[in-house]
Amino acid sequence: MGDGGVVHPVNTINSIMGIDLDSYSPMPAVDGKGTHGGYAGAAVKPIALNMVSQVAGDPQVNLPISGIGGICNWRDAAEFILLGSTSVQVCTAVMHYGFRLINDLVEGLSNWMEEKGFRTIADFRGRSLQCITDFGGLNLLYKTVAEIDETKCIQCNLCYIACEDGAHQCIDIIPHNGKNQPKIRQPDCVGCALCFLVCPVDSCISMVRKDDGSEAITWNELMKQLPQPLTWESLRQFQQKHGIEIH
Repeated sequence: MGDGGVVHPVNTINSIMGIDLDSYSPMPAVDGKGTHGGYAGAAVKPIALNMVSQVAGDPQVNLPISGIGGICNWRDAAEFILLGSTSVQVCTAVMHYGFRLINDLVEGLSNWMEEKGFRTIADFRGRSLQCITDFGGLNLLYKTVAEIDETKCIQCNLCYIACEDGAHQCIDIIPHNGKNQPKIRQPDCVGCALCFLVCPVDSCISMVRKDDGSEAITWNELMKQLPQPLTWESLRQFQQKHGIEIH
């Protein structure tokens, strides 16, 4: 969307919030009937960030971009600006917390800018765009594995469940002091970070880089090196050469 020479890539997203299982009507209902509404707030932020980055990264778009969608604090505002927004808008968070939120947003953003040495918004606007690529531009030799800080672990075992049922089955449960302690088999870990994402304890699971950074190759670069048409055998040879194991 855009008006007055400004682009705002997303606002709210059409949605139906739920269905009443007794009346079978959408919720909320007006005399037994409902319609779609505009879904907003923190849940739409990842969608909004992606859309802002796509617009800001398009060389044919030469208009100011207003970042909207899930901005709740100064960190959110900074992220939108780093992806190219020239301004940001806040609505849902103000409904929740009131206009005092703006003072916190301005103060937090100002403190962060001072810490980073930025004098103006223009100093960091769009700075993250250079870091965005597609799969073909990612380093295939970059290796991270998960590590669990056992001093912080509460043995909820959500990491084990996620890895066992939804990922690479590289977490074992080891009896320890009368409890079941999850332990990662790092040689089998592919660094998907699912355990890191589901862990409810801050900094309990961390993703640790294991390669030394001396080598790098992207999928696009590899496709230029390997014989075409591509075969599984040539891929296996590449994996064996660099110690890549996919389970």
